[in-house]
Amino acid sequence: MSYKNGKDVLPPNLLKQLQEYIQGEIIYIPKKGQKRAGWGENNGTRVIIEQRNREIFHKYENGKTVLELIQAYHLSEDSIRKIIVKTRELTVSQV
Repeated sequence: MSYKNGKDVLPPNLLKQLQEYIQGEIIYIPKKGQKRAGWGENNGTRVIIEQRNREIFHKYENGKTVLELIQAYHLSEDSIRKIIVKTRELTVSQV
C-alpha cells in the first residue's frame, strides 16, 4: 500500500467533500469489489488450527482424557472442551 496525496489524485470537488469529514490524516480506501480475507486464510493458520482441532477431537473420541489433551496441546481445559463441543457439532451436522 502506498501513500498518495489527495490533491494529486482526486478531483477538486471530491477533495473538498472529503475535507468536510477528514483533514490532514491518512485514510484507507479499500479496493472496489474485493472481499477481505478472513483470519488465517492467507497464511494457512486457519487450516492448521482446524486440523489440530479435528485431531484433538479424534483423540478424545478414542479415549484420551481432557487432562491428557491439555498436557499434549498446551491449551486450557476450557479451550479443549470448546474444541470438543464445536467439533462434535460440526461432525453431527455433516452427517
